[in-house]
Amino acid sequence: MRPTTRLFLWAITASTLLISALTRADEPALPPALQALETQGVTIVEELETTDDLRILAAAAGQQPLAIYVTAGGNVIVGTRFDARGRPMDEDRLQQLVELPMAQQAWSQLNDSSWVLDGDIEAPRIVYTFSDPNCPYCNQFWKAARPWIDAGAVQLRHVMVGMLKADSATKAAAILDAPDSSAALRENEQNFARGGITPKRSIPNSTRRTLEDHRMLMMTLGFRGTPGIVALDDDGLLQTVNGMPQSGTLEALLGPRP
Repeated sequence: MRPTTRLFLWAITASTLLISALTRADEPALPPALQALETQGVTIVEELETTDDLRILAAAAGQQPLAIYVTAGGNVIVGTRFDARGRPMDEDRLQQLVELPMAQQAWSQLNDSSWVLDGDIEAPRIVYTFSDPNCPYCNQFWKAARPWIDAGAVQLRHVMVGMLKADSATKAAAILDAPDSSAALRENEQNFARGGITPKRSIPNSTRRTLEDHRMLMMTLGFRGTPGIVALDDDGLLQTVNGMPQSGTLEALLGPRP
């Protein structure tokens, strides 16, 4: 199990969803069982080959990969299949068909956002974090990451949102619209205890749209608060942590401590 917390938009308890009367997936009309799954946010990706008396569908619910098993009797079970030794059987195929493409799409969306650089743009490890200028846990994370940032090992890319307080959006706008947004971010974090950066008097429409786009991306990735931290593991899969990382999790996100 990976040491960080996975956050998903949809919660479906493994091995408990039982739906009957699935017909063949190549019929023009979507079978009733799959229609029921779709109403719960499930997307069917591909049917897998199997040697057992089961049909297996690779699917996704939000950011969560799912295996859907169709029995000979036409029932559908969502969960995890284990072999005789108790080992999960379909994780590798789900990873290739569902989890990796989802991670690549999410990473591309983060890269295309109006992030604010914290650190050296040439640093080899990239970590994104959704940050509110008034968030004390964002400030804690900023401080905790200094050894990695100062050593040039990690670049933090702050995707600014304005949600926590009445002046969060105007502070976020002050950072985004500053001539040097990295310096403005640093000003806010260094002076956080004294109120942070001076809020902008008004927010241009383009900046307001940027903040809304960031909020929607944050929610799409399953975050409901800040910081919402996203990194890639060695397999290219998403690591996500909501809130200030606990002991040991910083190294999992940022790499070995310099």
